[in-house]
Amino acid sequence: MDVRSQAFDRIRRFLSGGLDIVEYLGLVIIGIATTAAMYHEVVTMVAASRVQLADLLLMFLYLEVLAMIGQYFKSGQLPVRFPMYIAMVALARYLILDIKDMTEWRMLAVAMAILLLTLGVLAIRYGHVRFPYREDASEGTAEKPFVKE
Repeated sequence: MDVRSQAFDRIRRFLSGGLDIVEYLGLVIIGIATTAAMYHEVVTMVAASRVQLADLLLMFLYLEVLAMIGQYFKSGQLPVRFPMYIAMVALARYLILDIKDMTEWRMLAVAMAILLLTLGVLAIRYGHVRFPYREDASEGTAEKPFVKE
């Protein structure tokens, strides 16, 4: 290796480490904010002395965000299906809460969006099982953040 490529290699490792720190810091901030929002929701439910379906669905959204963060910290990978699950729950919540004010076409559009997301998750899961990454077969897991599934 010449001096130039060694210097480039050091710079690349330094920047990569810096990006990892920023990434982890961002995940910790998102985790703390999500936990605070969940706590606030519980306090609101206790103060109101009742639990509504909207509250439960919102709590599921928070749990999915925390599960996504936990998955990333455990494996270093973020499965694409986690944001898809969050989108499905968010759309279901929207459909349930605003159904009185929706037109038939809007209800159909939201239901179709949920169906498309569901089919997307099924396709991703099928593809992962049917066509696993070579790294999965040889090493157990692959280091492919944001694309593993």
